[in-house]
Amino acid sequence: MVMEPILALAVMIVAGFLGGELSHRLRFPRITGYLIVGVLFSPSLLNVIPKATVDNLDVLTFIALGIIAYSIGASLDLKFIRQFEKNILWITPFQSLGALLLVTLLVALLAPFILAEENGTFLNFYFPLAFVLGAMASATAPATVLALVHELKARGPLTTTLLALVALDDGLAIIFFSIALAVAQPLASGAGGFSFWDSLALPAVEILGAVLLGVVLAYGLIFLSRLVRSRALLLVAVLGAILLAVGLSELWGVSLIIANMTIGFVAANWAKRPEMFVVIDDIEDVIFVLFFVLAGLHFNLDAMTTGGLLALLIVVGRFTGKYYGTRLSARFSGAPEVVRKYLGLALLPKAGVTIGLALLAEQALPSFGAIIFNAVLASVIINELIAPPLARYALIKSGEATAK
Repeated sequence: MVMEPILALAVMIVAGFLGGELSHRLRFPRITGYLIVGVLFSPSLLNVIPKATVDNLDVLTFIALGIIAYSIGASLDLKFIRQFEKNILWITPFQSLGALLLVTLLVALLAPFILAEENGTFLNFYFPLAFVLGAMASATAPATVLALVHELKARGPLTTTLLALVALDDGLAIIFFSIALAVAQPLASGAGGFSFWDSLALPAVEILGAVLLGVVLAYGLIFLSRLVRSRALLLVAVLGAILLAVGLSELWGVSLIIANMTIGFVAANWAKRPEMFVVIDDIEDVIFVLFFVLAGLHFNLDAMTTGGLLALLIVVGRFTGKYYGTRLSARFSGAPEVVRKYLGLALLPKAGVTIGLALLAEQALPSFGAIIFNAVLASVIINELIAPPLARYALIKSGEATAK
């Protein structure tokens, strides 16, 4: 059975809006309500929106991620970031590596007691499985963080550091994942060996390619903005640049998130029109509703049963690694007290990027890719129900939220 796509979009927007309002009244983030609506309407539960329709709507995920990435890049004021440059350079690698190392360690040591793999050894199964899961755990969800910042109208040292870290975090996660996959593939196949190109050079080329694409499109957007007088037409130009970045990134195999972050960053800091950033606010709320309801629609009950215990290891290891990695590095870098106390909680959400990497791992590692995908999907569902309220709490307690 297939639902009409337009009807599905209408159901997602209306039900998502109502779920978000109810969640807000119960003192939870609106995005938690959007996710719960998606989970309830998913093919695994009420089947309000069938799987075939969900698959047809997946293009919305890429468009939404592009818009969200642009917004994060555009929110990074270079002058303001320079005030916290030392903190950002210290905290970014430590919190990412904290999650990677702890998840890898927990899964490698405890997975043998959870997964019964007859022919699996530490080197050909448990370690490569753990390393790939650990690399994916380093990512943070830009959509969740940005939605909370906008919902609470947060502004200050914590918020600026948080947005900068999220922007850099996905670049690091892509590098870590590429290295982990390059190590895991020969181990899982029994071939052994290590490819410098696949593990280090290729990720660097992909990231540099995404940055270059973003810079070119950003300057094209700045040129077009000089020809546009009305705010409505400026929104058309911005959306055109974002969609070009999404399409070309998919065509050329580079990161659409990094490309769009670059467009937003360059446009916001070098264009002479401040509305280049705020114009996207006109459509951002509906993008958040569609993105998070659609994420919830991917809920798979089988994933919770087959990957549930493994997912708990991922969630516990990631939370602990990110939180304490952030606190320690924030202290070493002399970050403000508000950053030391609350940044770790604000970095806990994860979603779209992680699921995208899990899909790549499923294809690249046929021997246990399905286990990785189910465990990651289950961990994302658990994470997105727990982490947004914790991040919301951090932004409110920091005193930087101007709306509640």
